[in-house]
Amino acid sequence: MIKQRVKKIQKALQRRNLDAVLITEPHNRRYLSGYTATDHGIQETTGVLLIPKKGKPWLLTDSRFVLQAEEEAQGFTVELYKKGLYALLKKLLPALNVRRLGFESHYFLHSSAGKLEEMAEKIKVELVPLLDLVERMRMIKTEEEIQQIKKSVLLNEQVFQSVHKTLAPGMTELEIALALEQTMRKMGAEGPSFETIVAFGSNAAKPHAVPTNRVLQDGEIVLVDMGLVLQGYCSDMTRTFVVGKPKKKFIQRLRVVRKAQLAGIKAIRAGALCRQVDQAARKVIADAGYGDFFGHSLGHGVGLAVHESPGLGPRNRKKLQAGMIVTIEPGIYLPNWGGIRLENMAVVREEDCEVLNQDTTGLDL
Repeated sequence: MIKQRVKKIQKALQRRNLDAVLITEPHNRRYLSGYTATDHGIQETTGVLLIPKKGKPWLLTDSRFVLQAEEEAQGFTVELYKKGLYALLKKLLPALNVRRLGFESHYFLHSSAGKLEEMAEKIKVELVPLLDLVERMRMIKTEEEIQQIKKSVLLNEQVFQSVHKTLAPGMTELEIALALEQTMRKMGAEGPSFETIVAFGSNAAKPHAVPTNRVLQDGEIVLVDMGLVLQGYCSDMTRTFVVGKPKKKFIQRLRVVRKAQLAGIKAIRAGALCRQVDQAARKVIADAGYGDFFGHSLGHGVGLAVHESPGLGPRNRKKLQAGMIVTIEPGIYLPNWGGIRLENMAVVREEDCEVLNQDTTGLDL
C-alpha cells in the first residue's frame, strides 16, 4: 500500500512538472511512509519526506529518530542530518538533480519557509507551494482503511460503555474525562484522537467545552464527545444523555437532534453535495424552531487525522465520493440551559452510506 501511495505522488509530480516534493505534515508523512513518530508541534519535526518524481524516496531525520525511521519506513532511504535539515537539503537536492521542488505550503511556518527559500536560492532551486496534494488521496479510504477505522469506532464505543455504566451524581467533568482517556489506553488505544469533552448542564451549550470541576447533579444533562486512535486511525463520537430521570424538554430536543442526524445520514451517497447533506439535517432543526442554535457544520472527514476533508458544511459545494468517511453531528446549544449533540461516523457508498456506530445511547428515545 505504501509503494502504491508513493507511486501516485510521483505521477502527480510528473504531471505538475516537479522534480520532487517535501512532505512535512505529520499525518501525510505517516500515510506515505508508515513512519509513526509524532511531532511536538509545527515548530519542530521528527522527520521530513523527500519524494523525487522517480526512484526511491527519502526520509530525513535526526539522531533521536533514526532507528525508528529505519524500522518503520520500509522502502525509504533514511538519511541522518547532523547540521540541520536545510544543510542536508543543500547537498541532497543538487545530487538528485532537483530544479523544481514542491512543498506543503499549508504546513510551513513563515520562519521555516524563509530558511527554505534562502537555501533554495543558493542552489538555484525553484520552490512551488502545494495545497492538499496528499490530503486529496487521504479523503478516499481503501477497504483496508475502512476496516481499521471500524475497529477504532468499535473500541471507542466499548470504552464509552465501560465508563458510562459507572457514572453517578457527585462525579466531576474532569473525573469522567480522565476515566475515559485512561480506559482508552488500558483497552489498547494509542491515546485520544482529541482532548475529551465532558460537559454537564449549561456547560453543554459550549460545543467545545473544556472539562471542569463541576459536579454532576441528579437529572442533569451530560454531553460526552470522545475519540481514540487505534493503529493510526481515528474515531469520533458524541453522546448526550441524562443521569437520572430526563425532563420532557430534554427528550423533545434530543428527538429533534436525532431526527436531524437521521436526515443527514439519509442524504449521504456518492455524488451528493456536502452542503446538501448539511442542509438536510439543518432543515429539521430549523423547522423545530432551533435554527439559530445550531451554528457549526454538520460534520467532517475522519482518518489518520480526526478532522480531515471533506467538511459537511453549508457552503461546501464539493461532491461526496464512495470511500469517504464523515461524521454526522447535528446539535442544539441553548445558553443557560445546555446543549445536545449526537455524532456518528459513516462511510459514503455509491447509493447510500454505511453507519459505523453500534452504540445507541441517547439515540433510541
